Amino acid sequence: MSIASKEESPILKKSDWELDFYSRPIIQPDGKKRWELLIASSEDFKEKDFFRWEKICPAGEVNSIWLEKALKEALAEAQQKGWESPSKLRCWRTSMKTMITKAALKLDIEVVPSRRTYSLLDWLSERERDFYPTQKGYMAGPIAPPPAQILNQPEPLPETIRGDAWNFALLPLESLLEAEEWPIEFSGLLPIKEAYDLSTPIPGLRLFSKRRALALAGWLAGLEPVRLVLEGNQLLLEAGQDDRWLVTDMNNEASKGAENLFINSREKAGGIQFISIQTTPDEEKFTGFWMLRDMPGY
Repeated sequence: MSIASKEESPILKKSDWELDFYSRPIIQPDGKKRWELLIASSEDFKEKDFFRWEKICPAGEVNSIWLEKALKEALAEAQQKGWESPSKLRCWRTSMKTMITKAALKLDIEVVPSRRTYSLLDWLSERERDFYPTQKGYMAGPIAPPPAQILNQPEPLPETIRGDAWNFALLPLESLLEAEEWPIEFSGLLPIKEAYDLSTPIPGLRLFSKRRALALAGWLAGLEPVRLVLEGNQLLLEAGQDDRWLVTDMNNEASKGAENLFINSREKAGGIQFISIQTTPDEEKFTGFWMLRDMPGY
């Protein structure tokens, strides 16, 4: 008896989603501000394909009920275009966290409060520059108030995950092109765009721990690391929506040198930075490796 051959199911593309549901600098005919939902897939290290979805929300329907329906529409369209449903949805505005969480919960999508939404923020910047100014009713100015300035006092990294040692290091951007091939247990890689200067030295933080490297990497993965910043002579790690962690104090010379490197990276490489975790400085594999981005204004 012959067995009818079955067509193989197509391999669906996978990505987390990044979401912004907020008002825009456009006055509608009814005199109210335009509200808009934007969804972007998190960009993969080398994958050029990405999913973007947008929908205008009537000002009188800004609630979790409307958002849940819109998310269902986005999920259906993404599936038609060959995408799996996302397992995580990152949102970066603290004021919208409750509404977004309520809507996504009914769709079994985990909401992650995080500013690690680089793909979405790039899209917002594009729309602010190229799209919104062309719309009728446009009001000159930023697309929306940025998140409230982070005023939280930085907390020291817990002693149990500080590791044995650390150093401030540089990697040529060109070397990161091969990062996907590196042996990494926990990773968060970002695309390197053609416009970036590949000769740019990328500043970063290397952490070492012989016994707790895996635990440290797991903790950082859940922390949602966003960027390294200097505040006075203190090197801080910003993470999540509003978390700040004190990495170390630096002397004047070291902090000035680091600040110049951060500025150079913003100007030539989109603000790319990195954090790595290894058992020892000579270890060839990474227990964890994350690429970060410093995007001023967010």
